[in-house]
Amino acid sequence: MPQLIIEAGRTERQYWRDLWRYRELFYFLAWRDLLVRYKQTVVGVAWSLIRPLLTMLVLTIVFGKLGKMPSVGVPYPLLVFCGMLPWQFFANALSECGNSLVTNSNLISKVYFPRLVVPASSVITSFVDFIISAAFMIILMIWFQFVPPVNLVFLPLFVLLAFATSFGVGLWIAALMVEYRDFRFIVPFVVQFGLYLSPVGFVSDVVPERYRLLYSLNPIVGVIDGFRWCLLGGQNTLYWPGQIISAIAVIVLVFSGIWYFRRTERTFADVI
Repeated sequence: MPQLIIEAGRTERQYWRDLWRYRELFYFLAWRDLLVRYKQTVVGVAWSLIRPLLTMLVLTIVFGKLGKMPSVGVPYPLLVFCGMLPWQFFANALSECGNSLVTNSNLISKVYFPRLVVPASSVITSFVDFIISAAFMIILMIWFQFVPPVNLVFLPLFVLLAFATSFGVGLWIAALMVEYRDFRFIVPFVVQFGLYLSPVGFVSDVVPERYRLLYSLNPIVGVIDGFRWCLLGGQNTLYWPGQIISAIAVIVLVFSGIWYFRRTERTFADVI
């Protein structure tokens, strides 16, 4: 008769070794989530483009046409969609990570494995949507005959920063949602509200100078500004004090997220 191993906790050294040992589970969960999302769907992969495209149109009308926000020398739809790329990745990862542990409750309550694998695989799933949207960004640049600047070589750094931001916040939400199910109602509100609070439909330069550092405490601000600097260049300059603040905020989020996740992980099987 097969034996199920339920182990509440491991030493830190064993735990991080186990993460490598269970890497195949990481691949399996990510691949399963992708199949569930796109298999037997009418729209399929196109939904990853339709959602940001519609959001881009709305924000272009609201901020570009009605709000008369500055476009800093680039077509406004291009400006908005460039902000949509990291934001959509962050928003999707936040929602996917938040539900990941609850969705896999049967697996968590029966078998031991490093629970960190579950939210990490959810971020990878969201990253696939990001890649699909990035392909449409190339089409937009061709449409507007826009040539990216040499800053493009620094884009992988900001992709990594976006990944770290999504992972850090996602760990907090995933752990909190196991214990407090009310977060399933809070997260969609935060995502919807954050879309307008973050510089997705406008550039950060419109924020008064005296509030720029405070505004940069939102870690996704530095990520969006970095994407625009890499992809659009021109008048999209980096506010370096804000970039430093955002990077520090991301580091704090990742390490504190891992700490809190590890602290509560041993109770997941009992609570979930």
